[in-house]
Amino acid sequence: MNPDAVLARIADVIESRRGADPDRSYVARLLARAPDGILKKIGEEATETVMASKDGVPERIVAETADLWFHCLVLLAHHGLRPEQVAAELARREGLSGLQEKAARTATALSPSHPPEAAAPSAAR
Repeated sequence: MNPDAVLARIADVIESRRGADPDRSYVARLLARAPDGILKKIGEEATETVMASKDGVPERIVAETADLWFHCLVLLAHHGLRPEQVAAELARREGLSGLQEKAARTATALSPSHPPEAAAPSAAR
């Protein structure tokens, strides 16, 4: 099983639901209520993932993470983005020290050539 292919197929299904009847499609309902409806679900699913982790039950952790990832895929679709773009960003970061990468982002955000308002989205990561 290729996880990239699974995420791409799910993203394709999500995209195919754009403009569908919100009474007949959960994804269409989420997209119709975007962004707030999607963000609310991501918050709920993130909380449930945290709770599952605290409980330490592997099956629940996997199930809640799947729910969280699904709703993140809906968010990406809302913004016209694809999971392949997230995978490419993760690949770009692969092998980098998280501490060094964060320090580099902070240094860029504080440099005179990058005003704070331009750096705000990446500084929030």
